[in-house]
Amino acid sequence: MVQETTSAQAFPDDDVRWMRHALALAERAEREDDEIPVGAVLVSADGEVLGEGWNRNITEHDPTAHAEIVAMRQAGQRLNNHRLLGSTLYVTLEPCAMCAMAMVHARVARVVYGATDPKTGAAGSVFDLLADPRHNHRVQITGGVLGEEAGLRLTTYFRRKRGKTS
Repeated sequence: MVQETTSAQAFPDDDVRWMRHALALAERAEREDDEIPVGAVLVSADGEVLGEGWNRNITEHDPTAHAEIVAMRQAGQRLNNHRLLGSTLYVTLEPCAMCAMAMVHARVARVVYGATDPKTGAAGSVFDLLADPRHNHRVQITGGVLGEEAGLRLTTYFRRKRGKTS
């Protein structure tokens, strides 16, 4: 089950702080690489940044280079382990099926996302892969943290790309 609300005050301060960090990474995606503005930061149970990233699939010609995957790859290299036990992944957009299953395989403890993805969301919107009882690991989900801000950033990006101003 996804915990979701629209008010930043309803979320723990750490969730809001880390989501702001992820939003800053999303800004870099757009500014530096003209990529879809999605950012992600993976944080240890002790509050240490293990990995971070933003969408790079166009830049790197890699369909798997979503922000979540970039952050998890960086963390795996840093930890010298493919298991990311006890970690929390903060991402500005609800994870897709690929990213959700990577989190399950990596044993990420928790995902916190901003905007929901009504087309391909796999954390409860369209699919619920993270909490599926058939998996040997389930990821706790918190959705909607700074979701309006994250959603507006995405909407603005796509309008600009399509040449629309309103």
